[in-house]
Parts: sequence; structure tokens; C-alpha cells
Amino acid sequence: MKRLIIIASVILLCAFIASSAPGQDLKIGTLFDHTGALKDWGPHFQDAAELAAKQMASAGFNIELIHKDSGTAAEPAKEAAKKLIEEDKVVAILGSGSSGVTVPVAEAVTCPNNVLMISPGSTSPFISILPADSKKDFLFRTCPSDALQGVILGKLAAGLYKSASVMHINNPYGQGLTDQFRKSFQKRGGMIYTTLPHGEDVAASYADDLRKAFARVYLTKPFRSGKSDVLCVFSYPEHAKIYVKEAIEDFDAKHFLFCDGSKSEELAKVVGVENLEGMMGTAPGVGGGESYSNFTVAFKAEFGDIPTVPFIANTYDATALIGLAAYAAKAKGFRLTSRTIRDQLRLVSSPPGNFISSGKFKQAFELLRQGKDINYEGASGSVDFDKNGDVLAPIEVWRYSQGKVVTVRVEYQIPEE
Repeated sequence: MKRLIIIASVILLCAFIASSAPGQDLKIGTLFDHTGALKDWGPHFQDAAELAAKQMASAGFNIELIHKDSGTAAEPAKEAAKKLIEEDKVVAILGSGSSGVTVPVAEAVTCPNNVLMISPGSTSPFISILPADSKKDFLFRTCPSDALQGVILGKLAAGLYKSASVMHINNPYGQGLTDQFRKSFQKRGGMIYTTLPHGEDVAASYADDLRKAFARVYLTKPFRSGKSDVLCVFSYPEHAKIYVKEAIEDFDAKHFLFCDGSKSEELAKVVGVENLEGMMGTAPGVGGGESYSNFTVAFKAEFGDIPTVPFIANTYDATALIGLAAYAAKAKGFRLTSRTIRDQLRLVSSPPGNFISSGKFKQAFELLRQGKDINYEGASGSVDFDKNGDVLAPIEVWRYSQGKVVTVRVEYQIPEE
């Protein structure tokens, strides 16, 4: 009997230790884009999330990532999000890279269910102004709003061209970026010739829209004929591969301006490297420094060189922040829920806490166990969330050079009125 009591006591002690160990059974869902117009992004986002989870496990905090495909479309993404919440019982969701996915998922699924979602790549300005009573502070992002990128795009265009036509995906991302670009370009003397929205599904041809962009018509006040100097490509890679190729082959287009959504070396291969030589674009950049250096070394060791796809570092940061916030909540004795994790997000990512760079999770956990504050500085840059769940981040100006995407410079910008 005494032996049985000892055995039972040991079993209970082990169970208590397991249940009280930080990070046990923390489930995070992902809604990355593995098919559809952003299918080039999803696998790299998943790699970044897995890297953060692996590093945290090595530091003593276990995260289970449950991956779903958004399809880069609202309806399948909403169904996937419901399954993650109802069946998989995740406490938070990462993704998508598409604002056209993130907004409807947040409005219809995550926010009504009080489930935290962090997007690493949804840049629509509309996300910042979603009504607070529907958002309920459960929607964050580790990428900057296009209220920043659109300003720099407009400045870049105005320095190169006098008029522009815009092809854009007809979702919150394309609409928001186009609106901000228009304001910035026109403020600097540029003229928008036409804006042409297209559907989220990838079409077989965009010839009719391109015909409108390149047709010679008489403009009003002043009366003159001519076509725009540049075609702005504010879409996703799978759309751009079709209509940029058609613009070159059928309309003799020579000049293009790109954004984060169309930043793709695969695009250059499809339409001809020589046709995009020297063409420029913008994308949310990274701040550099120790945190980015740590990330690049770790990513390369695990997966090879970092692709030129945007928001990979932002995905790593989103995963890391959920883990750090969850650990902070656990260290304070809270049960791990979306709300308790959400409540710690700003506390682990803002001054004046102890500086923590990417990958230094063992140090972070030790400080949190001691009841000390931390300030995680992301691989993508500062991740100090404002009241809207937004961050300020640098914007990269880039150029195609022999089919490769190369950084020209990095600029910091605040939104313009």
C-alpha cells in the first residue's frame, strides 16, 4: 500500500509539473496563403513561424502550430478560421498576408469570438479604422499600414513620371494603397490617367482593362491626347504575371511601378528579365540591426537564404510576440486565453522594458519569471503597437536588376493627411 501511495504521489507531482510548465499545449493557428494569388508567400511565412516556435521550444516554451490554407480568398479562409477556433481550440491565429482575407475573417470570425489575430502582411489602411466595437482590440499586425507605403510610392512616382495608370486588386489592400498613392502622387504634381480594379480571382486575360489604360483619348482640362507614363502594378504576383506580360507584348508597355504585393523575382522570369530591368517599387522593409541579423542567420541555417518575398521577418515577429505574451501571462498566473495573451502584447513589445532581440527567448523567459518587463525589438523592426494594433516600420525602395530584387534605400515615413 505504501508503495502504491508513493507511486500515486509521483504521478500527481509529474502531472502538476507538466500542467504548470509554461507553454504546455499552447495552440496557435495559421491562415497563410498556400494557394490562390499569394501562393508564393505561404510556404515562406510558414517557415518563419516554425523557426520562432522551434527557438521558443529550445528555450523551454512549447508552441503547437496548426496550419490552414487561406486560399487567398475570404470564404475558404473564414471556414478555416472557424475550424481552428471550434475544432482545434487555438488561442490565436496568424495570417493572412492578404487584407482581403484578414478583414472579413476578423469581422466575421475572430473578433466576434474574442480570438486574437495578428497579420504579418495585411497592409490596408482600412484595418486601422475598423470600428472599435467590432474589432475589440483583437486584431493586430506586425506590418505597416499602406498609409505609409502609399506616400513613399507617390513620392517615388512623382520623381520619375508625370502621369500614371493604376491596375489594382479590388479588395481592401488594393483600394487602400491606390487611394493613398493617388493623394501622394497628385500632391506632388502627378496626374492619374485611370484606375482599373480587377477581381481577386486570377483571370485568363486582362486585355480589356489594359486597353483602357493604354488607349489614346482626349483628356479634359487641358485638352490633350496621350497615354500615361507608367503602369502601376498594385496586385498580387499571380495577377501581375498575366497582365504585365500582356501589357508588354500587346501594348508595348515600357514602364512599370511595383509594390509589396507585386514584389516577385518569379514575375521577372515570366515576363522577361530584360523587360523589367531598372523598374522600381516599394515594400515594407526591415529595420536592420542585431535583431534582423540574428533572424537571418537562424533562418539561413534552417531553410537557406531568405527569399525576396515580403513579410517573412514580420511573420517571425508575430509568432514570437504571441509566444512572449503567452509566457508573460503564464508567469503572472493567468490562464492562457486569447484575452490574457492579448493583454500582454503591448507590455512585452514596448519601452521601457529590457531589450530583447530575436532568438533571445531564454533570456526573455528568465526576465519574465523574475517579474521584470521586456521590450522585444523585432526582426522586422520596432513592434510597438499603437491603440489600433498598428506598428510604424521602414519602407524599402527596391529595383529589378538582372531579374533580382535589390534594395535601393530604406525610408521612414509618417502618414500624410
